[in-house]
Amino acid sequence: MYRDNSLMPKEAVRLATLGELARQPLRYADLAVAVRRFTSRIVGPSLDLLGTSLELLRYEGLVEAAGGLGGGSGEGSGLEDNALLRITEAGRREFTTLMRANVRAPSSDDLNKLVITLKLRFLDLLEPADQADQVEGLTGLFETELARLEDLHVSHAQEAGLLKDWLVHDISQVRATLAWFAALATRQD
Repeated sequence: MYRDNSLMPKEAVRLATLGELARQPLRYADLAVAVRRFTSRIVGPSLDLLGTSLELLRYEGLVEAAGGLGGGSGEGSGLEDNALLRITEAGRREFTTLMRANVRAPSSDDLNKLVITLKLRFLDLLEPADQADQVEGLTGLFETELARLEDLHVSHAQEAGLLKDWLVHDISQVRATLAWFAALATRQD
C-alpha cells in the first residue's frame, strides 16, 4: 500500500480477484477473464493493472483449488488444468484488509483531470479551428467514457450490491459533462 494506506494498482487487482472469488468459486480462466474485463472497463487497458498472478495468490494461500466443487473428478490446482478456485479464510482476511484501505481523492493522482483542466484553461489561446478540434477531441473522450460506463452497467446489472447505483451516478455525471461540451461547441460556432 501507499504511505496513506491507499491501494497500489496491483493491490486493486488483488481486491478484484478476491472479491470475485468471495462471491463464488470460479474456474481459473473465467476468473482471469472476469478480473481483466472489469478492471479494463473501469480504467481502460493498463500495464499497471496486468498485476497479480493467480498462481501467486494460490502460493500465498489466499485462494485454493475447490476440489470437487462443480466439476466432478479431475479438479486441478492451476492454470494448466483450469482449476475451480475458491477464496480461503486467509484470502477473506486479505480481502477485508484491502476493502478497509483508504481511497485517494479522485484528483490526487489523476493526470487526465489535470490535462483536461489545463486544456480548458488555455483553450482561448488557440485559433478558433484548433479550439473546435480540442472541444471535439474532449467530447470524443467523454463519449468513449460514457460507452465504457454503460457497458459496465449492463455487464453487472444482475449483481447484488451498490455498483449499479454508483454507475448510474457516474453515467449521469458524464452525460452532464457531454451536455456542457455540446453547449461549449455551440458557443464557439
